[in-house]
Amino acid sequence: MLTYTTTGQASEQPAVILVHGLFGSGRNLGGIARRLDQGRQVVSVDMRNHGDSFHSDEHDYPALADDLAQVIAAHGGQADVVGHSMGGKASMTLALTRPEMVRRLAVLDIAPLRYGHSQNDLIDAMEALDLHDLTLRSEADRRLAARIDEPGVRAFLLQSLDLKSQPPRWKMNLTALRRNMDRLTGWPQGLPTGSFHGPALFLAGAQSDYCPSEGVDAIRRYFPQAEVSFLEGAGHWLHAEKPQETGDALAAFLS
Repeated sequence: MLTYTTTGQASEQPAVILVHGLFGSGRNLGGIARRLDQGRQVVSVDMRNHGDSFHSDEHDYPALADDLAQVIAAHGGQADVVGHSMGGKASMTLALTRPEMVRRLAVLDIAPLRYGHSQNDLIDAMEALDLHDLTLRSEADRRLAARIDEPGVRAFLLQSLDLKSQPPRWKMNLTALRRNMDRLTGWPQGLPTGSFHGPALFLAGAQSDYCPSEGVDAIRRYFPQAEVSFLEGAGHWLHAEKPQETGDALAAFLS
């Protein structure tokens, strides 16, 4: 089963499962967890091949949905699910294939589409990072800057660098993520449309390109009941860029 952390107290309401995106970990959604764990339990998972969860050669959305189903089964059999990016696609796959396990579905800045981009350039940069004699995250950042210009991207990736290990290592299974990149940027074929009848919120960043018009059309096709909202001033990392607004929207929806 996935590694996860739990905050808040179990109550009559189902738990909230928080599902992070590619190259992330459960703590990436810590701000949302703190916003939602008043009066209910919040479970923040590390997805397979990320954080402290197990490594596997298999990394596609049916497998990720199976992992989430196991966590929900251990927390009462039904949950509210919030997923960002890769986690959003995994959450959508779960809701469409096991709708009885999801009471409410919230998806952050992703659509049920095949995207044309790849994130293998970031894997190249992480694999090329010289880990020899590395003891300080600031030095890791300096070295990583040779390949990645954006400080925010470097800071995000370096959260998954284990400097306590000897030698230092990436917690992520970069080999498996590279091998499965087409599946991660893609969308599974044959998933049923309209099979999830619970409330669904799709919250996207107005400055992001992850939910174009064809993405909204795809959301409507798979989730006809969905509410689609765009958060002004936010990009793909809307929960980090607009934490108050994102937290307020999710709290209102999940109440």
